[in-house]
Formats: sequence, C-alpha cells, structure tokens
Amino acid sequence: QVQLVESGGGLVQAGGSLRLSCAASGRTFSNYAVSWFRQAPGKEREFVSTIRRSDGYPYYAASEKDRFTISRDNAKNTVHLHMSTLKPEDTAVYFCAVGDFSSVNANDYKFWGQGTQVTVSS
Repeated sequence: QVQLVESGGGLVQAGGSLRLSCAASGRTFSNYAVSWFRQAPGKEREFVSTIRRSDGYPYYAASEKDRFTISRDNAKNTVHLHMSTLKPEDTAVYFCAVGDFSSVNANDYKFWGQGTQVTVSS
C-alpha cells in the first residue's frame, strides 16, 4: 500500500501560481511513476502530468506543457506540481496517483490521494 496526501491547493486569481505537493508513505516511493490528474465538476478525471520512476522524465498534457512543472524528490517521498499562469478552466480537484509506469490513463494507477481543490477566479 502507498498512502498519498496532496496539499497546496487554494484560491488564486487568474494569472497566478500555486505549487501542489504529493507526499507518500508506505512502499518505496522511487519504485513508482507519479502523476497528477484533475477533475472539474461534471467532468471526467483528466490527465495533467506525469514523472517517470526511472529517470524522472516529465510529460504533460498539451494544455499544461508550458505552464506546469512536475518534479520529484525521492529522498523526501514527495512530488510537486508547480502551476503558473493559471486560468479559470484550471479549476478542479487535483489528485496525485502512483503506478508502475507513467500513463495518461487513470485506470493504470494503483493508488490515489484524496485530492486538493484548486480554484482560479477570473
């Protein structure tokens, strides 16, 4: 089992920035790929970003590529998602998830956090 706890969400104005954190406990964190997904009200959960377990290579959804940065600190069992130039359409609950490999498909992930709310006002 891996327990995940997200933090760092909140209310921010459009154009602002937030840094989300995902803290893990349980099994060796470095063995897993870690990803962020988000879910807005009435919408399906969608992929945001992932970071590989082997080399820390990041990958982003197209709309986030130039605005978000994912990083991991295996020594601290933590992954961060730095979000800049936020837009109202970024408003959602953001979840971190771990799995054996990086994937844009939520079904490929074994463990999930409870999520943290991000609200971007216009």
